[in-house]
Amino acid sequence: MTDALPARSRLVAERLAAAGIEPRIVVLPDAAHTAALAAQALGVEVGAIANSLVFRCDDAPLLVMTSGAHRVDTAALAERLGRGRITRATPEQVREATGQAIGGVAPTGHPAPIDTIVDEALAAYPELWAAGGTPHTVFPLTFDQLVRLTAGTVAKVD
Repeated sequence: MTDALPARSRLVAERLAAAGIEPRIVVLPDAAHTAALAAQALGVEVGAIANSLVFRCDDAPLLVMTSGAHRVDTAALAERLGRGRITRATPEQVREATGQAIGGVAPTGHPAPIDTIVDEALAAYPELWAAGGTPHTVFPLTFDQLVRLTAGTVAKVD
């Protein structure tokens, strides 16, 4: 089944399986570059979409897994975390850090581990959906699985 997936999504599926998470990657008929499009395609609330946003902080990539219903307040997040300024990564920096393109960044399957923050608001949803390595692929998981998969720090991000 995973043979039919794009190479990036196959890598994500392998990482999910290695983490003990069933790799149920769904291929969407149309690209879902935004949380709203993904939610519409899946028939779920936009808040249940775990957006993968890549930033730069202290000269390193920072992955923020945020609810599709939120915008990240970078200044407040930096203050809460006791870190330097947080800025949006360029498309080139996103691909370098994750091996994936904007709109399809998964919480796993990266060339190297990325420091990750998980939006505490995602805990309100029994099932989350995250990008599966391409803008056409997504997969379900729970909040606890997301935190474990990413070794993320749970924090308020908005």
